Amino acid sequence: MRHYLQFKDLSAEEYDYLLGRATLIKKRFKNYEKYTPLFDRTLAMIFEKASTRTRVSFEAGMYQMGGSVVNLTSGDSQLGRAEPIEDSARVISRMVDVVMIRTFEHTKIEAFAAHSRVPVINGLTNEYHPCQILADVFTYIEHRGSIRGKVVAWVGDGNNMANTWLQAADVLGFTLHVSTPSGYEIDAKVAGVSNQACVKVFDNPMDACRGAHLVTTDVWTSMGYEAENEARQKAFADWRVDRDMLAVAQPDVLFMHCLPAHRGEEVDADVIDGPHSVVWDEAENRMHVQKALMEYLLLGRIG
Repeated sequence: MRHYLQFKDLSAEEYDYLLGRATLIKKRFKNYEKYTPLFDRTLAMIFEKASTRTRVSFEAGMYQMGGSVVNLTSGDSQLGRAEPIEDSARVISRMVDVVMIRTFEHTKIEAFAAHSRVPVINGLTNEYHPCQILADVFTYIEHRGSIRGKVVAWVGDGNNMANTWLQAADVLGFTLHVSTPSGYEIDAKVAGVSNQACVKVFDNPMDACRGAHLVTTDVWTSMGYEAENEARQKAFADWRVDRDMLAVAQPDVLFMHCLPAHRGEEVDADVIDGPHSVVWDEAENRMHVQKALMEYLLLGRIG
């Protein structure tokens, strides 16, 4: 039994397999070919953080694979409140085949996984967002081929997305350029990378984007940090991705954003809606890579 709590939980060789499966599964979906390997399997989704893309992508994906879904919100479940997380894990994992959790502290999902009898998938925590980066890497490969040896520029907050991009660079062999405002830096210890050379830090976001094959960002104020919004608006003013940043990147640079986006804040409208943007492919691909991930965790390798 395997869990997927951080990007580094799988090896580069496993990602090669998983992304290949995602390609085949997406092709079947686009060709309206029925493919239901998870028939009679049940996914429990536990949301302590609200979601649009995570819920739709997991729920639609599980139904398309032939399974069923139980959706639990913080109002429906007792996770970590009236009942210890360990007890919730013991009970829920006796009734379903796989669990996806979207919550706050990463320690919660680790505690749940430690007492679960079925695979647990991280749908997002304060520290990591592995399913999103899995979709982002898949999207890059779809458009440009292998990401190995390429340069990805992260502009903005040193948050869960940045931590996960750092892990991906370490595992998959590309370089991450990071530029964040002072006080919002990434913490390499949180990501726990083995190769410190996979990341380069820049004070100026323009320098981070120079020569990049992919430029990506996130909102300035993530869920749970709303009280800091005014301070963040001031601190991040120079970290808006604009056409000038893309102009110093590779001519065929891609732009990604995990969404929801705030045009005029972390990204200009003519960037996210421009010719370099692949955000809508990126959003759809959450569903396809998660279908491949659930298939792998439940059934192992196919063929």
